[in-house]
Amino acid sequence: MAAQQAHLIVLGNEKGGSGKSTTAVHIAVALAHDGARVGVVDLDARQRTVARYLENRVAFARKRDLALVQCEVAVIADGDSDVEKLGATLDGWAGHDFVVVDTPGRDSALARAALARADTLVTPMNDSFVDFDLIGQVDPETFKVKRPSFFAEMVWDARKARGKADGATVDWVVLRNRLSSLEARNMRRVGGALDELSKRVGFRVAPGLSERVIYRELFPRGLTLLDIDALEEVSLSHVAARAELRAMIAALGLPAVAAGGAAVSAAA
Repeated sequence: MAAQQAHLIVLGNEKGGSGKSTTAVHIAVALAHDGARVGVVDLDARQRTVARYLENRVAFARKRDLALVQCEVAVIADGDSDVEKLGATLDGWAGHDFVVVDTPGRDSALARAALARADTLVTPMNDSFVDFDLIGQVDPETFKVKRPSFFAEMVWDARKARGKADGATVDWVVLRNRLSSLEARNMRRVGGALDELSKRVGFRVAPGLSERVIYRELFPRGLTLLDIDALEEVSLSHVAARAELRAMIAALGLPAVAAGGAAVSAAA
């Protein structure tokens, strides 16, 4: 990677409850664990979930005297002048290896501005047709894809704008979060629809984070599964979740980290 070009990873999904903020923090901390210099931008100035998560991380490390890797954080509101502030923040962090941007679960000028500059777009979704409807509509009888939906169209517009601006492409990755082994038929149908739509609008499908209590328990301390040694008790569930996180980071196919040249896919 060029030293003055931060790779921009944008978490985008207008459907709430998909695990977007949790995924953003785990991606950022995984990259930091691999030696990268990482900036994180939280565009939801009201909820500030990502910012609060990383603030908890700083406080917990200080309280326990732990040497946890940290990320630089900025919170930007959704006002008339804040698109310019986002641009200035990203330009100011050009020397970082990566910048992770968590967008709010709604359409906004800031979210569109972030999409327009993304190198990698990550869209977490729960494994259901409720979430699938964000990117595509299906026939109620056959579950075949009828047409792309509004978010897919917005990404298409952002990709065209990015191509005209600097000739770069946006790698779009859809993460299947919260997979359940109890709904095998639904999983097959959603998976089939994703495969069909991916060929039409151009995204990759990757495994995300499953529904585990551990992810919710980590928030007050600002920890991720990569900080598992700081936990008082480590269970088999924690180990399985850490392997799950490894698979997700590897599937993103991010560039090599500038510091030391190690592959990010080996970060976990």
